[in-house]
Amino acid sequence: MKIKNFEDLAVNNLRKAALEIIDAGLAAINTEVVIRKNVRLDGDFLIIGNESADLKAIGKILVIGVGKCSLEAAQVLEDILGEKLSGGVVIDLHQGKLKKIRSFGGDHPLPTKRNVDATRELITSLQGLTEKDLVIAVISGGGSTLLCQPQNHTCLEEAEIFKCLTKAGANIEKINTVRKHLSLARGGFLAKYAYPAKLVGLIFSDVPGDKLEFIASGPTTKDTTTVAAAEKILAEYDVRGRCGLRNLELIETPKEDKYFVNVKNILAVSNQIALAGMFLAAKARGFNPRVASSNFSGEARELAKEILAELHDSASRTALLYGGESTVTIRGSGQGGRNQELVLAGLADVRLGEFLSSFASDGRDNTDFAGALCDTITKDKARQMRLKPEEYLKENDAYNFWKPVGDYLLTGDTGSNVSDIILAIKDG
Repeated sequence: MKIKNFEDLAVNNLRKAALEIIDAGLAAINTEVVIRKNVRLDGDFLIIGNESADLKAIGKILVIGVGKCSLEAAQVLEDILGEKLSGGVVIDLHQGKLKKIRSFGGDHPLPTKRNVDATRELITSLQGLTEKDLVIAVISGGGSTLLCQPQNHTCLEEAEIFKCLTKAGANIEKINTVRKHLSLARGGFLAKYAYPAKLVGLIFSDVPGDKLEFIASGPTTKDTTTVAAAEKILAEYDVRGRCGLRNLELIETPKEDKYFVNVKNILAVSNQIALAGMFLAAKARGFNPRVASSNFSGEARELAKEILAELHDSASRTALLYGGESTVTIRGSGQGGRNQELVLAGLADVRLGEFLSSFASDGRDNTDFAGALCDTITKDKARQMRLKPEEYLKENDAYNFWKPVGDYLLTGDTGSNVSDIILAIKDG
């Protein structure tokens, strides 16, 4: 199972069923399964999604990748393509040993010089391609930070901008709009570098709504945002003043249609695949599941209240499923992530026979915990330990609440990333 502390958490039938439902969602978005579903060889033809290419007419085949799914995806693509693969470069959080593709490890969530150097290697690998060549690009969550290639600023300055926007509660579309105009590798730049070769992007969506141009800041998609749009966001949050970057120069992204004529981007997986897996698992266990939203957003604390209010009004044996991404306005100096904070905020309202869990599908909710779960068992434990949830919420310190209580989800890096998932169950 993906959940490493399953046995510790599954102390009653409701928890056991809920954890099995969560695990089914994680299994459905397994990177190897996704790649093999979308890429295969059929005689002399390479099939990618609904696209078919005659191998005899293809020159070089390169694989590039960026994000939390790219290393595992590269391993599978090497196995599928074999000797037909010419090479490539992938940048993941981890560096791995591959046969033909060069692997680089980068840092996340803040960009570093390692990211800059790795991005430069990826860009260099795309030089000199012809119209006969094919590039397969795996684009996944975490790619924005990893694809760091500043022009007139440093990666440290970019990190300050990201921290400023995150602390202010800016959503992912606003953050990635700014990021596109801070790097020579985002916002369609990889498509420009690959031109005139054919490029097929396999997109692993971690962005609510699955807008391709915002996933990893859209390195293979034509950017509809502009420098002016990014400037407006910087002004909205007074980023220049708060970061001391009055002379920051933004970069306009490629707008020429020619760079995108030979590009085909395929949404390979999204949170809807995870939700479908959870739906079937819930139904098989006698619950009445409903996908309440695949695009939730908003302040984590408020979402917890809304979800539990909906659960209170639901019939017994209801399982509510949500996919999306909340935000946290940081007021304290504690540790934690949006999923842990959401569940902690819901603890006061959870009733007997109810269960709430929120988790990051990549296995890391800004800490080594994927997320957390709560029910009245959690309430009792916190009371016995004399822990006051409101004090931890005040400091945005959910991690240090869940650590002693023990009701956190531990998965390690899942190799998948399709935003956050929430499961709420009523069994009474």
